[in-house]
Amino acid sequence: MYTDQRREKILSLLQEQESVSVNGLTEVLNVSRATIRSDLNYLSKNNLLIRTHGGAIRSKEDETLKIDKNYDIRKQKNIDKKAQIAKKALAYIQSGECIVLDASSTCYELAKLIDQSDLKLTILTNGIRTASLLKENYNLTVILIGGVVKGSSNAVEGILGIEILKKLNIDTLFTSAYAISSSEGLSDFNLYEVELKKRMVEIAPHTIALIDSTKFEKKSIATFAKLNQLEVLITDDQLLQEVKKHYENDVEIL
Repeated sequence: MYTDQRREKILSLLQEQESVSVNGLTEVLNVSRATIRSDLNYLSKNNLLIRTHGGAIRSKEDETLKIDKNYDIRKQKNIDKKAQIAKKALAYIQSGECIVLDASSTCYELAKLIDQSDLKLTILTNGIRTASLLKENYNLTVILIGGVVKGSSNAVEGILGIEILKKLNIDTLFTSAYAISSSEGLSDFNLYEVELKKRMVEIAPHTIALIDSTKFEKKSIATFAKLNQLEVLITDDQLLQEVKKHYENDVEIL
């Protein structure tokens, strides 16, 4: 089991039972106590759990993480900020292009604007709701990237459909993230979706990140893009100037 997978498993166990012990995790994950302590210290440093003597308990941030895995709840959060970001992002799309929209709720807001426009596009997406929204628009050719569907997620997970990305001449990838930091870049909590996003970023010649101001200076389990891999970083007008300065040397930020 990889380090990121192990840490996601620890968080999953915390969501089920609220507390974990070093000894218990050692048995469940079949690794040394030193490895488990290192994992717990890392997760504690990133505010994903609270370290205790001999283990850890669920943190407030972890409660947020649990809620945010439900797409229907997540897409209602910061809806005004996401709509503002989507409006800016629409200006980067021209008729005739082939674009990729990830399964994020912010990209769904962009999809709503595309659906209301006269743009003629080919759109690849791993977002089930996004594909469902756009499929009736005769100006659009919508391709759903294949993979695994589960739970309350909007995302098709995994890299089973990655080959379709290689066969088409993609112009731009639009993506969001659970968190962004100046050191780690874009990160997310779903390892299977992260792996697909990594491939998307590698394949697309241009990547535009749509990140609302509440996600800055935070980290999640796994990074899928560094700042220097982004063409543009679009956010809302609530981002503090002192925070914005941390990113301006690495990427154009709007």
